[in-house]
This record gives sequence, C-alpha cells and structure tokens, in this order.
Amino acid sequence: MSDPAGREAEDARLGNEVEGYLLWQATIAVAEQRARDFTGPMDWLTTAQREEIERHYIADSLHRARQDLERVAARCRSLRTEYEQRYQTLRLRCVACTLAAAACLTSVTTAALSLAR
Repeated sequence: MSDPAGREAEDARLGNEVEGYLLWQATIAVAEQRARDFTGPMDWLTTAQREEIERHYIADSLHRARQDLERVAARCRSLRTEYEQRYQTLRLRCVACTLAAAACLTSVTTAALSLAR
C-alpha cells in the first residue's frame, strides 16, 4: 500500500503547482490588458509599433512580477527557518521544564514518603 502521508504531500505539491500556474497565467493576462490600456490612447502608432510597445510592456511587467514573487518566496523561506528555530527552542524549553517539574515532584514525593515512615 502507498504511504498516506506521502500521498497527501504529493497532492499538496501538485495543488501548489496548479495554483502557481493559474496565478502566473492571471499575471500574464493582467500584464497584457495593462499593455493594451497603455497603448490604447496612442492612436498615432502603427500596428507594428503598438505590438512592439505592448510586447516590451508585457515583458517588463512579467520581469517585475517574477522579481516580486522571488522576493516573497525568499522571505517565506526565511520566516519558515526562523519559526522552525524558535519552535525548536520552545520545544526544548518545554521538555526541560517538564523534566524539572517531574524531578521536583519526585523529590517532594520521596521526601514526603521518607518522613511518613
């Protein structure tokens, strides 16, 4: 049988890829629309000039969008590392406090039993 956790991880990865693809396609559509809106009032342009300006506008928009996404992804990775380190520290503190409390409880119980005898 297949590992359910592995299957869930694969499904999540696939879902993230589909979501990323759809996001990028939406970004392309927005860039194309903004390029058309930009060249729209320029009625003196020839068709070739209009297409070239739109192509450059779209390329620039997508380049900037990619840079933004890469910055966001880098920040997410940075935060994930930071939170994992904080979680590890917190977990170690909790274990240490639990062990200390258990040691104190054992000492108190042992002392109480020895006094009761």
